[in-house]
Amino acid sequence: MSEDKVRLEILANRFQAIVDEMAQVVARTAHTVFIKETQDYGSVLVSPQGEVFAAPRRYGVLMMIGMPMDTAIARVADDVRDGDVFISNDPDTTGGMCTHLSDVFLWKPVFHEGRLMCWAWTFIHMSDVGGRVPGSIAPSSHEVYQEGIRLPPQKLFAAGVLNRTLLDTFLANTRTADQNWGDMKACLAGLATAERRVHELIGQVGGAAFSAGIDQVLDYAERQARRVIAHVPNGTYTYWDYLEADMVGLGLVRIKVALTVADGAITLDFTGTAAQVRAALNIPTFAKRGHWMLITGLVNWLCTVDRTVAYNAGLVRPIAVVIPKGTILNPNPGAAYGARYATSHKVCDVTIGALAQAVPFELPAVDSGQGSILLVSVPDFATGGTRVSVIQPIVGGSGARPAEDGVDGTMVLLNFLRNVPTEMVEIDMPEVVIRRYGLREDSGGPGKYRGGTGTVIEFETGSPYTSITSRCMERYLFPPPGRMGGHPGTTGYTLLNPGTNHERDLGKIDVLELGPGDALRIGTQGGGGFGDPFERPAERVGEDVANGLVSVATAREAYGVVCAGDGALDEAATRRLRADHLPSHGAYAFGPAREAHEIRWPQALEDAIAEGLADLPVSLAQFLGGRLREVIDRRASTDPTEVPALLANLRSKLGQRPTA
Repeated sequence: MSEDKVRLEILANRFQAIVDEMAQVVARTAHTVFIKETQDYGSVLVSPQGEVFAAPRRYGVLMMIGMPMDTAIARVADDVRDGDVFISNDPDTTGGMCTHLSDVFLWKPVFHEGRLMCWAWTFIHMSDVGGRVPGSIAPSSHEVYQEGIRLPPQKLFAAGVLNRTLLDTFLANTRTADQNWGDMKACLAGLATAERRVHELIGQVGGAAFSAGIDQVLDYAERQARRVIAHVPNGTYTYWDYLEADMVGLGLVRIKVALTVADGAITLDFTGTAAQVRAALNIPTFAKRGHWMLITGLVNWLCTVDRTVAYNAGLVRPIAVVIPKGTILNPNPGAAYGARYATSHKVCDVTIGALAQAVPFELPAVDSGQGSILLVSVPDFATGGTRVSVIQPIVGGSGARPAEDGVDGTMVLLNFLRNVPTEMVEIDMPEVVIRRYGLREDSGGPGKYRGGTGTVIEFETGSPYTSITSRCMERYLFPPPGRMGGHPGTTGYTLLNPGTNHERDLGKIDVLELGPGDALRIGTQGGGGFGDPFERPAERVGEDVANGLVSVATAREAYGVVCAGDGALDEAATRRLRADHLPSHGAYAFGPAREAHEIRWPQALEDAIAEGLADLPVSLAQFLGGRLREVIDRRASTDPTEVPALLANLRSKLGQRPTA
């Protein structure tokens, strides 16, 4: 082994140690539950040009390597000095580095002998940055101005001196000023730690070796990624799914991808995806190559196929994207972004669904599809203000894997989000009492390998004017699909005052107000199953029944296993029940709800609608698209070739005044 390879390995591990320590400092000095318990924050090292060359693999958000930082760096490049700390939360002026206003970024240049060596970079998800609702995010917000205060890239510290006016203005526009400043100081501590460790490393290896090491680890990760991609058969693989925007009156929003593999590179072409929406579901990607909200599933696949890959932005260099402007994945500035993760997760589902056509036994079934944050706010009667906190990340189970069950109660994509201990919730927000928190029976999709189970959480409030938001709720209409003969998982539910005469099924939550004694129960989705469930060993089904994960009825109907409530098997009855079963290994099992939808709304019709709206101004496309669907819905059937005429007729009626 050459000396250069040894040095590269040493530098890669030193870079990793720096970001890990930086992340630990942020978590251990943070003030809010959402940072110190749930860990929705990030800490990375960035090259002078804007590529992440080191990111944690165990602490905080684990999807940061595709963060596009070039635009933010260019915005401040004319005046960067030692001791500066920059701040921004604005997606539009950072070119998609920030993806909603609640993620506040702080970054610091690290110099050596007057030369910029790298950037230390952190972000925290703030529980509140102002806006129309406590917690700042509601799916029904339709412009960014409703979602909080915006900070284009600027200096929070100039040569070590705090800009008190900027800080005071920012905090004055938030409901949780003290907690926000506490978390910002945790970020500053992380940045200072990173700067100190980088200087120590440069002192040991020299500035030239440090800079060369950045380029080398990025190039090495790129070579590893291309080597993994090269084993996938060249071709174009198409897949689509639907974002459920019914809670804001938008119905189903199609996300479509054509994934092309060619000689060690991947292109994701999202042509045909729906136009941007009048809701907080848009993702400000600016069509940046390898943007992290588009490629998370692919990066997870790369890291699974080759567990030795270097974890940095080199992994996303081979992933190009094509996204028409004005779509939900590349909206025009000013759109609402708060609940953008629901859309990002759906993008992951479609990219994995496409890639699975090429390498079906390297990818799991679809996970629960929901990464919702259950946030509660109550009046602070002592101060006259508002207290805001997070109850839990509301996620479901992961999809079954080609050789193992899915993981219960969590998902691969959001496995970095930790549960908040019930005791911490009730200490932080004493008005809230957690009645129940556990796994949900019969939620994981049946299969040879069972989908991970969802969860159930139930809580009660004792305060008037309790406000609840739960952004990014998904898969209440179409369940997570199963794969290779596996069955779909379950859909989610939300019940107000369960078990009482006033019980009500709410579906997805936008903004919900509760009063003293009101209770809410949320059941999350289970992941899809993988493989024919009749091929699952009967003993494992019995264990699931004994553990409360599968009911006796489902064991019999879905798995062909006859057992008692304690899991004791009736082996003779099981053999008889399974004897006449016809094996199923279909690529996907979507469930009857989606199948019925696609009979009524075939893909050719969806393509015609997307094409007809593509060149219209965004607001006009949103309006006409809704009216067009209403017209089509009233008709028995519509040929795709009729869409242009229907649109033209709707346009002709715009601006017409009713006659007397």
